[in-house]
Amino acid sequence: MTPEEFRSVGHALVDWIAEYRSGIERLPVMSPVAPGAIRAQLPAQPPERGTPLDSIVVDLERIILPGITHWNHPGFFAYFPSNTSFASVLADLTAAGLGAQCMSWQTSPAATELEEVMMDWLRQMVGLSRQFTGVIQGFASTATLCALLCARERATNFSQDRGGLQAEEKRLVVYASEESHSSVWKAARLAGFGSDNLRLIPTDENHALIAKELETAMQVDDERGMRPCAVVATTGTTNSTALDPVADMAVLARLWGAWLHVDAALAGDAMILPECRWMWDGVEGADSIVLNPHKWLGTGSDLSAYFVRDTEQLIRTMSTNPAYLRTQHDAHVKNYRDWGLPLGRRFRALKLWFLLREQGVAELQARLRRDLQNAQWLKGVVDGAPDWQRTAPVHLQTLCIRHIPPGWTDGAELDAHNLRIAAAVNHRGRAFLTPSILKGKQIIRVSIGAETTERRHVEALWEELQAAARE
Repeated sequence: MTPEEFRSVGHALVDWIAEYRSGIERLPVMSPVAPGAIRAQLPAQPPERGTPLDSIVVDLERIILPGITHWNHPGFFAYFPSNTSFASVLADLTAAGLGAQCMSWQTSPAATELEEVMMDWLRQMVGLSRQFTGVIQGFASTATLCALLCARERATNFSQDRGGLQAEEKRLVVYASEESHSSVWKAARLAGFGSDNLRLIPTDENHALIAKELETAMQVDDERGMRPCAVVATTGTTNSTALDPVADMAVLARLWGAWLHVDAALAGDAMILPECRWMWDGVEGADSIVLNPHKWLGTGSDLSAYFVRDTEQLIRTMSTNPAYLRTQHDAHVKNYRDWGLPLGRRFRALKLWFLLREQGVAELQARLRRDLQNAQWLKGVVDGAPDWQRTAPVHLQTLCIRHIPPGWTDGAELDAHNLRIAAAVNHRGRAFLTPSILKGKQIIRVSIGAETTERRHVEALWEELQAAARE
């Protein structure tokens, strides 16, 4: 493809994206296609010869678009916000055009130094002290794995340089809330702790970890000759945005010398609002923190911000330094290949730079406050409706609700009824939400936070829910 051909097709694709976004509200939020429908329209063998890329726009419309669930739709209330602002789209295009490989300072100095500045901007935005240094990871799952690997190596004085966990006398134990994200369980297994050494601590009526239960579990393990190694506190659990008592957990982690990791994947974005920072009170006692600008803020996947107190612990745990990667600048610069799992790295800091330059902190704060107000509005109408029940506090933008017809009690029939409500709303196509289970009860989970979602869309969702319940 020549530069002129690229310009022509590129303009057509930018026009297509702009048209798609401007008309997205007219599309069904959740893809209606059946399994295998997209694959059936694709050739079974690769093409022998190339064809003009002009045809890609036609095939995007005909084949791909029907199989897309539209995460940037104003009626998207499922899972979590996954906003990709126009600024982020343009940054991804620019990064791909530059084709930079950002594993070390020398391979692309601008990428390293922009990331340094962007992570410090973000640190300031969420109110963290200068004790923390940030690095971009792909997703919170990866950051949590990094945290548990660092915890393991600190507890064993770098057993990876000897016989690993297999040579350790004491079993290492990880602690987290029973409502913690599945990535914590996965990381505990992948980091070699094993499922038997992961303690899921009970939660209170607000679905937050009970600090006294954590203390008891750590004490019992210590007395049994095990070593409390890592504690994971969740600020804003995925299921209900519950808030673990970070300050109390920090005290217990210090008492046993355990690593404290704070998983603030979505809720961390809200910390750009000073009025929300009470939600992670005690965070300055953490060893590591993760938050996801690629959720609520709008940088687009994948861009998780991982902050650590001890960068040398992270680097020593993660680094490899073969001769072909060494440069004369290594003693004076950051080589981010040593700050995470992968060697290769994309130019992801560009997305945060474009977003912050284009919108500014004040505009991002205004949008998050809008979403919080919309969540409180929906909370008010649900609480005022006689046949609806809210099953968790509304700290942020997520509501956990269920419909209970008069005379009905908990059981399989009520669970099926609420599943039918969610399915009916999703089938109509004007909104998309996800059912879930909270403390054994089937709920309907509403997550507000798409960049284009206004009050009228939340009002329309409430009408959809009531209509589905009546049916």
